[in-house]
Amino acid sequence: MTNSEKLIQLNKQVSACSKCALRKNCSRVVFGSGNPEAQIMFIGEAPGKKEDELGIPFVGSTGRILDKMFESIRIKREEVYLTNICKCRPPENRDPLPEEIQECWPWLEKQIAIIKPKIIVTLGKYALNSFLPKAKISEVHGKIITINIPKLGEVKLFPIHHPAAARINRKTRALFEEDFAKIPALLKNKKEQ
Repeated sequence: MTNSEKLIQLNKQVSACSKCALRKNCSRVVFGSGNPEAQIMFIGEAPGKKEDELGIPFVGSTGRILDKMFESIRIKREEVYLTNICKCRPPENRDPLPEEIQECWPWLEKQIAIIKPKIIVTLGKYALNSFLPKAKISEVHGKIITINIPKLGEVKLFPIHHPAAARINRKTRALFEEDFAKIPALLKNKKEQ
């Protein structure tokens, strides 16, 4: 079975999930999109309004910021894989609750296991803290962190600020752009290893 077929099958399972309260209030499950063989996976926190409407991650204003950043480093959206920790939109775009993140974690774990990305870019503190609960984005952004996840083995994390935070704060935007610019070199280094 190809990665694409495995992801389609997993998407069907995720779409049928109703373990947490988020599923009751959202229009649809936003599973993920992109290259099933991607070397790099971007993980945000949860879908927003536009994502909930279309069923595709990062298609709203944060998606436009990401698209500009992909363009700036000459990577196409189709080359990467995009998803969120939580697959359903929290009401009023509130932050996901710890129990909601915990309920969705096994789905994310399975996505990572299928794709086997060389690098996982966590977007913002909620994505980072789902892997490293005590890490502070302000201290670790823009650095490669190697961690071991029981079911996945060794994983390379590259935490950066969330595009929404970059949109709101000029200083955060500068850090976000600076960190994003490091991605091509990280991918090149991984290919050479």
